[in-house]
Amino acid sequence: MVSGLSVPTQVRWPKTYRIIRSIYPPINLFEDIADPRDWELLVAVEAKTNPRIRFEVGDLGKVPAHRRVSGIGASYVMAPFVHCSTARPGRFTDGSYGIYYAGESEDVALAETIHHHQSFMRATAQSPGWTSDFRVLVGSVDQVLDDVNAVPDVLHPDDYSASQVEGRGLRAAGSNGLLWNSVRMADQRCIGVFWPDIIPIPIQGRHYCYHWDGSRVDYVRQYGIQTILAVN
Repeated sequence: MVSGLSVPTQVRWPKTYRIIRSIYPPINLFEDIADPRDWELLVAVEAKTNPRIRFEVGDLGKVPAHRRVSGIGASYVMAPFVHCSTARPGRFTDGSYGIYYAGESEDVALAETIHHHQSFMRATAQSPGWTSDFRVLVGSVDQVLDDVNAVPDVLHPDDYSASQVEGRGLRAAGSNGLLWNSVRMADQRCIGVFWPDIIPIPIQGRHYCYHWDGSRVDYVRQYGIQTILAVN
């Protein structure tokens, strides 16, 4: 059920910023020029000699063939939709379907991912000193998305129950995706799109390393120029 308080809004950002773990390699199937309608057949053939292929590719059934994207860099867009899980819910999904999240600046993407990485590290009781590498994906957006800032409780810092209801309802109603004010960085905005074909394929940007001190991410290292960024 949709609240009726979201507002369809043209979102035209020349750049979007998404940050993901660097440990995930590109998925060859998505990078190829094969017709996305043939992917299930190709996976079935490949699985006869490589049993891990189905795990690597993910659940193709979560994305209809006509909404899939392929070519160089397509893994970056397809991955959040085929590797979603109810064990990893988000603000606007219970994990049964995927969302491509991004921010309007690199700073807000850092703030959001630092928060979620900290939550994971605390929940799994990781020891001090662990470092994790991340990469920035730089894309763009020019779509009508639903501004959900006026919907009660969707921006609660920790309770995602209301926002998941709103996300599920808007997706079922045919929405392209969502626009909201970042909870982790004031005056910055985030988007979440419901299907891979809503946005152009991004390109890779900078690499970062997040340092875990046992209770929080206390600093971030930018590779290349080795800049150290303190985390407030």
